[in-house]
Amino acid sequence: MRNKAALVMVHTSPLEQAGTGDAGGMNIYVIESAKRMAAVGVDVDIYTRKIDESQPDVIEYDKGIRIVHLSLPIGTKKEEIPSLIPAMAEEFKNKIKGAGYQVIHTHYWISGKVAMPAAKEFRIPLVHTMHTMARVKNASLAEGENPEPMIRVQGESQIVEAADALIANTDAEAASLVSLYDACPDNVAVVMPGVDLYNFTPERKDARKNLGLEKSKLIISFVGRIQPHKGPEILIRAVNEMMTHNPELRADLQVLITGGVSGVKNNEDIRLRELVNWLKLDDVIKFLEPISREKLPDLYRSSDLVCVPSYSESFGLVALEAQACGTPVVASAVGGLRTAVADGISGVLVDGHDPRAWSSVLARLLMEPQRRILLSMGAVEHASHFGWDRTARGTLDVYDRLINHQPMAKYAP
Repeated sequence: MRNKAALVMVHTSPLEQAGTGDAGGMNIYVIESAKRMAAVGVDVDIYTRKIDESQPDVIEYDKGIRIVHLSLPIGTKKEEIPSLIPAMAEEFKNKIKGAGYQVIHTHYWISGKVAMPAAKEFRIPLVHTMHTMARVKNASLAEGENPEPMIRVQGESQIVEAADALIANTDAEAASLVSLYDACPDNVAVVMPGVDLYNFTPERKDARKNLGLEKSKLIISFVGRIQPHKGPEILIRAVNEMMTHNPELRADLQVLITGGVSGVKNNEDIRLRELVNWLKLDDVIKFLEPISREKLPDLYRSSDLVCVPSYSESFGLVALEAQACGTPVVASAVGGLRTAVADGISGVLVDGHDPRAWSSVLARLLMEPQRRILLSMGAVEHASHFGWDRTARGTLDVYDRLINHQPMAKYAP
């Protein structure tokens, strides 16, 4: 009999376009790890929301993978979902009754709250991956950014107490679970996310041609949701500093900000476009719509540098994908980015969010092509250690230990 796991991600669907709305690295994480688990004989059901009414209640996504839809009204915002948790928890409990799952693995706090009652009633081991944590995020907010609400902080604390195992992306995240949420170290396992090493490759031929980008330009790219916490304004202001202190770069530089808005009443894209106009950078900085997963490798390959100026990151899949394509990354020295980027080897980590510091790093790299070549080689090597197969093996090891009542591979704080 094949093993069977229920994965739960309620507030966003694995079928949504990453880089817009609430869809991001977690969506990629869930579907890619599910594919690898199914490939080794585990049946995976992903419980999630519909993204349009035409979708059936159950989608046979791939061999061994089903997507099962819960009754969340189309258009419900993430911020509105907490009030619906009791009803969704009851529906989830009814759907999985007698389904034979050996483990429930929830992603993000809302999903954890939805699955907790069923896991307890049916005595199914509950595994939880935070992806982001309110207390970590609230400690490093961008200017003017609203803090995460107390209901989320409380929900995360309840999940930490209820879960049989917590999977952290990095040692730093594991340490935060222990220090900020009083997680028992014996219940915390570190399993690093991966990158699709079959599609994100450093073959650069025709990449710019495929996307209609100029061959001669120096290109810096930002890829991600357009929200203050991801830091696109840092890049814009850093470019403004560069144009002031290194005006000779202007004719050669192209900066691409690629992604969609995220969150309720988020007009961040409009504000950033107005800022670019006000700074008279329209000739340098271009805004692009979210790009498909099929075309994304070509965007990374077309870039001389990829910039990840986030205020906090559980891991930073964009950084890893870019490096797998041979593009050096300039990233904030925060959270999981300190693992995703090998400072001085595959890219450069920048302390803080002062645009002048970012400008200095970016300008220096743009004017040192030989260093970029060395970093590019280091980027491919560094990313090669982070395949999704490894992530799936680590996750399945956690499942096996719980199912067989074996102690976890201990996290040592």
